[in-house]
Amino acid sequence: MIREHDRIVLTVAMPHERLEVGDVGTVVHVYADGKAFEVEFTTLDGATAATATVDVSAVRPVTNREITHARVLLAG
Repeated sequence: MIREHDRIVLTVAMPHERLEVGDVGTVVHVYADGKAFEVEFTTLDGATAATATVDVSAVRPVTNREITHARVLLAG
């Protein structure tokens, strides 16, 4: 179960938000008994890159066998 403050991995691209599959975010709010989440995505220096409402089917929890990977955020 995903809860507030959990880190998640995006499983679908969100081009309007400039987000790609594999981007990591932090859940800042849980909607409707975990059916959707408000997620903040930040750059590695801590600036907010996007805040998006995502369906439970569009994210998954991080695992202990994963490592963060950097990419350049395209201008919007």
